[in-house]
Amino acid sequence: MSTTLHGKQAVLAEMGQHPAVAALAADLAEAFQDARWDRDELTLTIAPRQIVAAGQSMKRAGYNFLEDVTAVDWFPATAPRFQVSYHLLSHSRKERIRLRVMLPASNPTVPTITSVWPSANYYEREVFDLFGITFEAHPNMRRILMPDDWTGHPLRKDYPVEGYR
Repeated sequence: MSTTLHGKQAVLAEMGQHPAVAALAADLAEAFQDARWDRDELTLTIAPRQIVAAGQSMKRAGYNFLEDVTAVDWFPATAPRFQVSYHLLSHSRKERIRLRVMLPASNPTVPTITSVWPSANYYEREVFDLFGITFEAHPNMRRILMPDDWTGHPLRKDYPVEGYR
């Protein structure tokens, strides 16, 4: 079953006792925009400029392990076009949570979370390389999979199937 709550008040009323939601509400209530339960996993939509603070808050709440950072290109279906997802794990609670930020097509940029989880380094470089999403203040923002002289970002939906010629 999937449940979506829109607005901070609805999220706090329904999920205020969840450790992740309680931590965000206490630390920076302005950071989260939306929440969704799906298959017993919570997804919190975070304002892009607040992702570092939200990550720090989640770490203090016990989500000690960054499992993955990935992206989705929703072109042409929705705006904003890009979604960056951060999958976190709490070993003590044996529980996962997903933080996501939505980014526009015109300037898909979000701050790096390498200051919170240094392991985000390679994940963010991969997202940059394949989707063209830039992570501000990243210590080494350059291609990781494609050759340095490659043109474009192959996992974007508008990238030609046979590449640029």
